[in-house]
Amino acid sequence: IHKSLFMSFIFLLLESSMFNAEVKEGEILPPTIQRLMKGYNKYLRPFFDNGPVTVGMSLDIASIDTISEINMDYTATIFLRQRWTDERLVFEGNKSLSLDGRLVELLWVPDTFIVDSKKSFLHDITVENRLIRIFPNGTVLYALRITTTVACNMDLTKYPMDKQTCTLQLESWGYNINDVMFYWTRGNESVSGLDSLQLAQYTVEDHYTSVSEAIYETGHYPKLVFHFELKRSILYFILETYVPSSLLVVLSWVSFWISLSSVPARICIGVTTVLTMTTLMMGARTSLPNANCFIKAIDVYLGICFSFIFGALIEYAVAHFCTLTSTDSHMLMYSHHLHDLDDEINGIVTTISSHAAAANRAKRRAKEQSATPPKPEPAPPEHTHWCITALATLRKLLRSIKCCTVENPHHIDNYSRITFPLSFVMVNLLYWTYYLYF
Repeated sequence: IHKSLFMSFIFLLLESSMFNAEVKEGEILPPTIQRLMKGYNKYLRPFFDNGPVTVGMSLDIASIDTISEINMDYTATIFLRQRWTDERLVFEGNKSLSLDGRLVELLWVPDTFIVDSKKSFLHDITVENRLIRIFPNGTVLYALRITTTVACNMDLTKYPMDKQTCTLQLESWGYNINDVMFYWTRGNESVSGLDSLQLAQYTVEDHYTSVSEAIYETGHYPKLVFHFELKRSILYFILETYVPSSLLVVLSWVSFWISLSSVPARICIGVTTVLTMTTLMMGARTSLPNANCFIKAIDVYLGICFSFIFGALIEYAVAHFCTLTSTDSHMLMYSHHLHDLDDEINGIVTTISSHAAAANRAKRRAKEQSATPPKPEPAPPEHTHWCITALATLRKLLRSIKCCTVENPHHIDNYSRITFPLSFVMVNLLYWTYYLYF
């Protein structure tokens, strides 16, 4: 009995507290809002039985804080404004009613969400940044201040001369196109604020809006898309990467004007430029995404510069090897010696050939003069033919060595002073033409 009495008492207390809360809530509402809220059901959308409700939207981009190539996203702060008409909120008068944002809990609002949003939040300092305004014809203006991080798929094959097109997509979560329709209030002019933005690495080249439908398994839903094109500023990368790498290539050409006998100086320049270029390449990759397999334009240029620097080091190795095998002071003597050796080999071959021919002639005379059957003469030894073949092969080998020999190794440096700069200029013309215009 005591337990039942206690429960009845608790129930009466809860009922009286709820009644007092309703009275207090009614007391703080102005009479016009009290009349509007009388019989209002916020769980039913406007025009519940008379077709879909149309919601107009507009955006004001307050800031684009970060654009991350590593995470493939951007973070922006936006003012989202939505307009719709609710026939249940029509009242007499010629002035709109601006309500406290906390009263939005009493009204029906669209269930709009941002597609591809990774993280979003509504600003709440000092109160939730919401605006609610009701016009006499029942039009409701609902505005929010939101900071959101949205995914943006980027193509970095032309980095840092790339252009990225990112989107901000708005959809209805639960109402399909039979219940809610979205539209931009002023077309492409519905989005403002981009012209005054100051971005670190980008400039906004173009932006436009579009209206479409999102098709899912549960139905077709209204969808609004805002597109904006970002162009990266290349000046920073020219000063940070392109100019230093080009100067390293030019520095590697200094060795072409240093004597071949100065081994420490030329080796020092070659190894230093190779190691410095390797460090520059590693530093350029630290700020770029490593997960994807993009071959970026900056990687191609750094690879070209590294190839030219490494080629200059190999050039000295070849030139120095030629000086070790054949110096300038002995080149003429080596040619005369090679010519004399060639003549001597020709004389030996001629002598052996004449002796073999004389033996054959003597053999034929002996056969003709002899009436009796000729006795078999011993055949010329086999080592004679082997000697002829070996000497002929040696002669061809010496001639080939003479053709491949560099008469003056200093000519290699002379040719490199012209071919390396010209090649580098031609490759640069092709590189910049391709990545800037194609």
